[in-house]
Amino acid sequence: MFFNPFGFLFFLLFFLSIIFVIAFIHIGLITIAFERLGLSESQAFGFLILSLLGSSVNIPIKKIEIPSFGPMEEKVRFFGMVYNVPKRLNNQMVIAINLGGAIVPFVLSCYLMWRNGLFFEPIVAALAVAGLTYFFAKPVPGVGIAMPMLIPPLIAAIVVFILGPVRHGPAIAYIAATMGTLLGADIFHLKDIKKIQAPLVSIGGAGTFDGIFLAGIIAVLLA
Repeated sequence: MFFNPFGFLFFLLFFLSIIFVIAFIHIGLITIAFERLGLSESQAFGFLILSLLGSSVNIPIKKIEIPSFGPMEEKVRFFGMVYNVPKRLNNQMVIAINLGGAIVPFVLSCYLMWRNGLFFEPIVAALAVAGLTYFFAKPVPGVGIAMPMLIPPLIAAIVVFILGPVRHGPAIAYIAATMGTLLGADIFHLKDIKKIQAPLVSIGGAGTFDGIFLAGIIAVLLA
């Protein structure tokens, strides 16, 4: 029997190298997406930092009373994903808007429309994405509005393809994926908000490298 005393060290180095490669590819794809949007390196870096720091900032806009439906499950499964349900201490729910997941993408979308002289195409594409994401997004008790992550960018890319050979396709895809997701998954589902039974419901809040952020990036790459 042979024993390699450095086996664990090699395994650790291999594991760390895999993480580095995945992170490098991830950041590389994000950089490519920003380049296709026509952003400079400084603009892309600023947007990435704002999204990263802003993902943990939820700005409260309203507080409502919700009825109690008894104890909640600690974990909820939806489309193969497991969500941890936070404990609710009272019957109040805070509605907030996420800085990195809602406000920053909205500002970037407005900037892209102004810079590229776009109006009709991104609005039509965003409304199309909003209608379809509304169908796929479902309120998950104790968690919020959940939806498979790849659906919005796929729909946005298909909509851009249907529109034909339009100028600034990546910009239209980004606007459609981000704003369509905000409308269809969050804004249009506000009427179902009391079914969620969560202490905090954040519009656009799902973490930085998830949800709306990745929807926009993937849509640009697909377009």
